[in-house]
Amino acid sequence: MECSRSTCITAAAAAILLLLPRLCSPAGDRLAHGESLSPGDTIVSDGGAFVLGFFAPSDAAPARQYLGIWYNDNITVTVRTVVWVANRDAPVTVVDERSGNSSSAPSLVLANDTSSLVLSDAGGRVVWTANITAAASSSTAAVLQNDGNLVVRSPDGAATLWQSFDHPTDTFIPGMKVGLRRRARTGDVVDGWRIVSWKGPGDPSPGTFSYGMDPDTYLQLMLWNGTRVYWRTPAWTGYATVSRYHGATGTVIYVQVVDGEEEIYTTFSVNDGAPPTRYVVTDSGKFQLLSWSRNASAWVTLESSPARACSPYGSCGAYGYCDHTTQAAASACRCLDGFEPASRAEWSRGVFERGCRRSQALAPCGGGGGGEGDAFLAMPNMKVPDKFLVLENMTSGDGCAAACRRNCSCVAYAFASLRSSSAKGDIARCLVWTEDLVDTQMIGAFWGVTAETLNLRVPAGSTGKKARSKFVKILLPVLASVLVATCTVLVWFCKCRAKGKGRGSESEKKLVPGTGSVRTSSELEEGNPLEDLEFPSIQFSDIVAATNNFSRACMIGRGGFGKVYKATFLGAREVAVKRLSKDSEQGIEEFKNEAILISKLQHRNLVRLLGCCTEGDERLLIYEYLANKGLDAILFDSERKSQLDWPTRLGIIKGVARGLLYLHQDSRLTVIHRDLKASNVLLDAEMRPKIADFGMAKIFGENQQKANTKRVVGTYGYIAPEYQMEGVFSVKSDVYSFGILVLEIVSGVRISSTDDIMGSPGLVPYAWKLWKEGNASDLVDASIAESCALDELLLCIHVGLLCVQDDPNGRPLMSTVVSILENGSVSLPAPDQPAYFAERSFKLRGKGDDVENSRNSLTMTALQGR
Repeated sequence: MECSRSTCITAAAAAILLLLPRLCSPAGDRLAHGESLSPGDTIVSDGGAFVLGFFAPSDAAPARQYLGIWYNDNITVTVRTVVWVANRDAPVTVVDERSGNSSSAPSLVLANDTSSLVLSDAGGRVVWTANITAAASSSTAAVLQNDGNLVVRSPDGAATLWQSFDHPTDTFIPGMKVGLRRRARTGDVVDGWRIVSWKGPGDPSPGTFSYGMDPDTYLQLMLWNGTRVYWRTPAWTGYATVSRYHGATGTVIYVQVVDGEEEIYTTFSVNDGAPPTRYVVTDSGKFQLLSWSRNASAWVTLESSPARACSPYGSCGAYGYCDHTTQAAASACRCLDGFEPASRAEWSRGVFERGCRRSQALAPCGGGGGGEGDAFLAMPNMKVPDKFLVLENMTSGDGCAAACRRNCSCVAYAFASLRSSSAKGDIARCLVWTEDLVDTQMIGAFWGVTAETLNLRVPAGSTGKKARSKFVKILLPVLASVLVATCTVLVWFCKCRAKGKGRGSESEKKLVPGTGSVRTSSELEEGNPLEDLEFPSIQFSDIVAATNNFSRACMIGRGGFGKVYKATFLGAREVAVKRLSKDSEQGIEEFKNEAILISKLQHRNLVRLLGCCTEGDERLLIYEYLANKGLDAILFDSERKSQLDWPTRLGIIKGVARGLLYLHQDSRLTVIHRDLKASNVLLDAEMRPKIADFGMAKIFGENQQKANTKRVVGTYGYIAPEYQMEGVFSVKSDVYSFGILVLEIVSGVRISSTDDIMGSPGLVPYAWKLWKEGNASDLVDASIAESCALDELLLCIHVGLLCVQDDPNGRPLMSTVVSILENGSVSLPAPDQPAYFAERSFKLRGKGDDVENSRNSLTMTALQGR
């Protein structure tokens, strides 16, 4: 039966109304007035990186859905990864279409009256709203940007009415903020941005863990478990932006702190071309940095905190600290200097809650004068304790110390000169502690960004007692064992000196005047207050007999200044005898230099000097004998290099780094070696390294940073650019040589090799090329490919490239290198391109150059052993 005209029009209108929700679903990257987003609909950002829509986090309950933003799993991340959730506390139910009620469904719309985003359930009940109070406009739209931020802007686009970045959930992505808003006049905290974990893997509702800025100090970020602090970052030391490079993924993280009048926050960004990168607070209480691996199709964890069992807040108790500089992954709680365990029995069982107590009480403090007699004991490389007070208007460390000393309740202070990121300019920061020191950690020297010096208040005179106590407890047993081992040799030395007394030549008397002590040579800094030093002098006739008149059969190596022989004295002790060439123009200076330096320096990674001989024009040095001779004799030998597996090579790298750290910082002299290379690294029977050949070393004064010379010495390939081109050298010159050595050890390729390496002119440009292409693992020596650990290998290559940078200021100090090698690090800066072209220019030097052009200006030593 045909319908009437009016009936047909009514039916058509009803059909259009039923289809209206689908006809008005959003398109592109935005939701406009009159449009509705329902389950099954999505909004995709303009660049295709992110998607907005409804999702079910649990396969067990697909009908319970949430409105969220996730990485576009069709383009970028192939695993559904949600970065933001709107209705965390109020999931909506999606009605099964088979029930016949599919016309009623949850929806997201822009409200007509306020331009606010409103999410309603299937029954029309509002379950979430963006709470925008601006006047409505038909031109207002909610836009999903390609950085993952959902933004509602004013009609003219000039103002942001609302954005999802201001309401983060469990994920922190580039461009987001974590921090605090405050009133400009009073500085009182109004609110802020905090990252809050999910309750569980399939439950987006707010969990117990949250991450944000400390509202009391503004100087640190904290991870809370409910209302209790669970973990915290080091106190902010004033940086505006810090970059951290992750070699495994080629990602550079740029962390920025913005300190303004109305807000202070931290944010981060990544380099162009980096894979998707995000921080997340997990439901188990971890703050992790994750990067998407396209090869593995999975998220890779780059950082995770807390990192150790003793890392959570206050794990080591009051006045205890968590030591992150040890290799052990287990808890390493220790007492601060001047303190001891409150209960040694509990401490030995691994129970640290009671912390530590003072080994010696402070002197009475009263009368308004403070504890003027107390001293301060410095503990460097610390993550300073929590609950500090910030003293204003402190412009110097002395003023900060004086303020703490005047306050009887002050137990420690830390001072830093800050580079503020706001318009305030350079400022200083004085922190003091008047309560128990809680949550202290030793974290090492990571580029000076987070580590600080904590100055502990101790009784006057206890700093010396502490040093003596450590000597007795640690060094004395070691020295005792060394004394027993060398007793026979010392007795023999005494006999030799008695036999040779009065028979020394004039040249002997110049070197060992009367008492047998050695004084500084002209190669050392003039006026350097070195003490006279006694060490054994051995008769030349005894050395002749021990070396079978310096027979060729006893010779184990030769170098630029002479030959090295193996000898046995008294039929017991094997030694290496270095005999300087008689016609060497530098022999006298190098001999004095080496004798003075090595006799004053004692470290397990430095070769030990046992004695010397100066008769007539003969000058000889007697060293401990090292069975495996020079590193180069094995590393660059195709038949022997397999003896150096990766753990052994890593141990050599670490040992050399520790030896250089001792020379640069930990010894009582600041020594620049100036000729570090593979042949000057000797290996004992267990392949443990010892740095040798100090003939060209220089001593620096206490406050000296660098020096200049017209006489460039060293070995081609290992010399730092600023030294070979300008004659300027410093501790960073040794750092450069160390970087070359690291690349040699990893690759098994000699730096002086003239053969092209895979189309590159040398080892350094080849390593740089592989690094830039993300193929650094291809640098590894084929003989250790099976034994190497990829993360350790990449870390060493990264450190090596940082050390060979053109700018000395960009190279790390050896303290930083040792800390990185011992503890690992995921926060290294990206290296700059090394100045390997400088090596070519060095070959072109002529007689007119400033650098002295003589056969002694450039040393090509190749000692094989001692």
